[in-house]
Parts: sequence; structure tokens; C-alpha cells
Amino acid sequence: MAGNPRTGRPYRRLTAQQRALGLPCWLCGREIDYTLTGYAAQRDRWAFTLDHAQPVSKRPDLLLDPANARSAHRRCNSQRGNRTVTAPVRASRRW
Repeated sequence: MAGNPRTGRPYRRLTAQQRALGLPCWLCGREIDYTLTGYAAQRDRWAFTLDHAQPVSKRPDLLLDPANARSAHRRCNSQRGNRTVTAPVRASRRW
């Protein structure tokens, strides 16, 4: 029986790589509070989450693809759900 692929080492590595970039939320364009970790990050809606441009529910083959990984607020990621977004809602001022 296969386990949850989001709890494995490759997924955690991809999450750490995306977090290290320190990018703003790709959906709203605002800065993400990268200082939140552990329990606080699980509860705070402005904390970092790894999002996928192509939803994993529709494209499970892209789960570990770095080109599909995006930085997002927990709130923005949850609101988007599994809908595909072609462009960010707001442009980031951080170039």
C-alpha cells in the first residue's frame, strides 16, 4: 500500500526549496510571513504553503515538479481550491 506522497522526503525537499526562495504569494501578490513555523504555521492564514499551478487532483504527475510549485498564503491556497488559475490575481511589486 502506498503512503501519502505529500509526507515523503521528496515533497518536503520541494517545499523547503520553494520556501527558501522567499517569494510573495503568487495569487494575491502580498508578502508571506516566512517566520511562522510549526504549529503557528498550521493555524495562521498568512503562513506559507506550497501551492501547485496545475492542481494535484487534476495532474498528480506534477506533484513533485518544481516548475509547477508556487508560494502561497494558506488562505489564498484554500480559497483557490483545485481551480486552475492562468495568471495571478494581482501582480507583485517585488521584481
